[in-house]
Amino acid sequence: MAEQAQDPTVPADHILGVYKRTPLSFERGEGVRLFGDDGEVYLDCVAGIAVNALGHSNPILIDALKAQAEKLWHVSNIYTIPGQAELAKRLCDVSFADVCFFTNSGTEAVELAIKIARKYQSARGAPERIDVIGFDGSFHGRTIAAIHAAGNPAYTDGFGPIPAGYVQAPFGDLDAIKAMVGPTTAAILIEPVQGEGGARSASDAYLRALRELCDEHGALLMYDEIQCGLGRTGKLFAYEYSGAQPDVMMLAKALGGGFPVGACLATAEAASGMTVGTHGSTYGGNPLAMAVANAAMAELTKPELLQHVNDVAGYFVQQLEGLKSRFPDVIRDVRGKGLLIGIQLATNNRAFMQHARDQRLLIAGGGDNCVRLLPPLVMTRDEAREALEKLEKTCEAARAEAAATPAVAS
Repeated sequence: MAEQAQDPTVPADHILGVYKRTPLSFERGEGVRLFGDDGEVYLDCVAGIAVNALGHSNPILIDALKAQAEKLWHVSNIYTIPGQAELAKRLCDVSFADVCFFTNSGTEAVELAIKIARKYQSARGAPERIDVIGFDGSFHGRTIAAIHAAGNPAYTDGFGPIPAGYVQAPFGDLDAIKAMVGPTTAAILIEPVQGEGGARSASDAYLRALRELCDEHGALLMYDEIQCGLGRTGKLFAYEYSGAQPDVMMLAKALGGGFPVGACLATAEAASGMTVGTHGSTYGGNPLAMAVANAAMAELTKPELLQHVNDVAGYFVQQLEGLKSRFPDVIRDVRGKGLLIGIQLATNNRAFMQHARDQRLLIAGGGDNCVRLLPPLVMTRDEAREALEKLEKTCEAARAEAAATPAVAS
């Protein structure tokens, strides 16, 4: 079993050993800061992996949760839940969608999207059209369908044979995916901006070409905006930059501001095969989740918040490009969109994250030897400046470490 860093005061014997945790624990959060139980204060540029979009302990979300908790928590979906109708209307009014289904997580929303795509094709008389084309570097969650939709061997190895109907294309290679779409294709599934894959953005032209390809072949275009959606990129949805609307879209993370909730959105046409009994959820869309998500959506859709994201993101990128110029031996590239910022490193990204923690700055890892900045969308410019000062010291530490490490002979 891989060795895990654990808080020595908390026995971990009964916790499934699937996490290599950082030996930090927190007792409370406020805005963009986390307060450790050791008394240290950290600037949080992880935000629960893009979840705490409105900051920690947001009073609006707290009030919504408290008010609902005193009335009704759970009844199941055999009854009408008014908060679902309210949230579905909010989401449909600001997006391409006609209908929504609420889940407890992003990966559950991905599972439903795959079911929608296959049922759509089957209902049209083409049950053989089951293939979902995903992309290298993608991440769609940890369920069996989600890991095979992404196809990363690190997540699929050891879990049995690859189920039928999952293929991957090179991210951004239009000729390759054109050659892959055929008579068994049900849908194309893509993150407009990859998160775990290293903050890689699909170009607007590429997304428009995928839209045309799906229209030509009768396939559904499905966007995973679980991480990049809901204001993270500076628009409410990342697909808005391209104008290439999807048929199906998955949301989660910021939707509940920290409360577990996800959603799968679809056009009426795409969802036409999903009739009574074809899907369901015990907890999905429960009154507690709907109360918090409605309060979160009311904030996330405010134009002034989206403008703020663009302002702070622009400042971040400008200053990070400056750090890249000063530390070319540490920073190779600055990428991403909005406040989903990726920094591709010349030094080890895990070591870089530790240097950042030494500066009391929390950042996320990513593929392609990247680290990610995913701060709460409410981070101020002054707080961004503080993060950049900590990143500068982190770069200095990474450079010093590299200089002190003997070169390995080739």
